[in-house]
Amino acid sequence: MSNGAIPGIPPRCLRTPEAARFLGLSGRTLEKHRTYGTGPRYSKIGGRVVYRIEDLQAWVDRGAKSSTSDETGQRVLPAKPQTPGSASLRGLVVR
Repeated sequence: MSNGAIPGIPPRCLRTPEAARFLGLSGRTLEKHRTYGTGPRYSKIGGRVVYRIEDLQAWVDRGAKSSTSDETGQRVLPAKPQTPGSASLRGLVVR
C-alpha cells in the first residue's frame, strides 16, 4: 500500500498536542490556525479535535518550495485573522 495504511486498521489520528509536535508548532499556534481557518484539516469526534497524519503532511507540503524565488504551490498563511485584501491573502492560490 502506498499510503502506509495497515489493512483493517483505521488511519492514526493525533490530538492537538501530538499534532503540534508533529508540525514543530506550539499547541496554541495550532489552535489559532484552527480558529482562523488557516491550518490543516481536522475532525471533531465527540468534543475532541483530531488530525489525520495525511492532512498534517498535506498542509506542510502545500508550503513546500525549492528556493526563495519559487512561485509554485500555495502559501501557508499565518495563524491570524485573514481579511479580504489583506497583505497575507495577496497572491493566494485557492484550489
